[in-house]
Amino acid sequence: MQIAGIIIEYNPMHLGHVYLLEQVRARLGADTAIIGIMSGNFVQRGDFAVVRKHARAEAAVRSGMDLVLELPLPWAVASAERFADGGVQVLEKTGLVTDLAFGSECGNEMILRKAAEALLSPELDELVRRELTKGDSFAAARQRALAAMLPPEEASLLETPNNTLGIEYCKALLRRGSAIRPMTVKRKGAAYHGAELAEELPSATLVRSLLREGKRGLALERMPEAMARVYEREEAAGRAPVFRENCERAVLARLRTITEADFAALDEGREGLYHRLYEASRAAVSVAEVLENAKTKRYAYARLSRMTLWAYLGLTPAGFPAEVPYLRVLAANGTGRALLARMRETAAVPILTKPADVRQLGSEAQALFALEAHATDLYALAYPHLSAAGGGGEWRDGPVIV
Repeated sequence: MQIAGIIIEYNPMHLGHVYLLEQVRARLGADTAIIGIMSGNFVQRGDFAVVRKHARAEAAVRSGMDLVLELPLPWAVASAERFADGGVQVLEKTGLVTDLAFGSECGNEMILRKAAEALLSPELDELVRRELTKGDSFAAARQRALAAMLPPEEASLLETPNNTLGIEYCKALLRRGSAIRPMTVKRKGAAYHGAELAEELPSATLVRSLLREGKRGLALERMPEAMARVYEREEAAGRAPVFRENCERAVLARLRTITEADFAALDEGREGLYHRLYEASRAAVSVAEVLENAKTKRYAYARLSRMTLWAYLGLTPAGFPAEVPYLRVLAANGTGRALLARMRETAAVPILTKPADVRQLGSEAQALFALEAHATDLYALAYPHLSAAGGGGEWRDGPVIV
């Protein structure tokens, strides 16, 4: 039996995600087991997940996935490169996964791997440094540098988000000398940020926009049945939809009370971006205004958004761990439970099924779990009904078994 891994956010799960699950089993065999590595309550672009993690993991398992493990917070809310590396780490540490499946605009894993090899070559760094002197963003500079090494059509892969993430997955596999095989499925339907209602397979961006606009019926129609039912349950409990604006004053209060030195600790590139963000936070009256005032051609919106989220959660990149210290189970079905039994023998790190079990692990694992617990308590402040936002949920919520 093949065991495929998919690195996911499911924010929320939509029909295009089901299509990928179906295509994985069509190519690898109907009995293929699928493990999802899922971001928790916060996502890579520096935002709140629209539905809490255990609910999204449950919907995933009810929609065809067998086991969902958490991608820990320091990797879930990081750059695409670190996000991909964290997901690959978790897959590797299970000791079971044979294939890493993902969607892409090109649908060709060999071309993506070739681009990954070029990006890992020693000569690329100097080319990127030269391009950065022209004042563009890192992403633009890197693409021009890659164009000096590859044909234009291959360098242009970095212009599309799913191709870019696929390349990062391939880079992570190559860096770690992994035996896991990359396998990509050509993306169908809406583009990553597509907002067309008529598309057969919508984007998560569209579904979130519909929820934000109060068009819940249209949003629910674009979710798998299990995700729609889970969403309705979470909504009835006052826990969905979750948007950053729900606790905007809390975020702004945090931004206005930390110092410029605190902002500097968030600036991985040491490029002075922190000063723009600090200045913008002093006067802006919304998070969107903070980001808009700090944004320039050189600095990507997602990077600013992540720095703002790090400030709210009290994260500093310098304190991010290098390696994932445990595998935390969010949801499983019968096949997933069988995989967990096998992982007791094959996993490279401890498996957490009960939150309290973390107390038996080392200090690094305990510190990471404490960080997750703190972040979950702050996430809950964005629930539509504050009465549902009591603290300590991370210590109470065990895996959802379907």
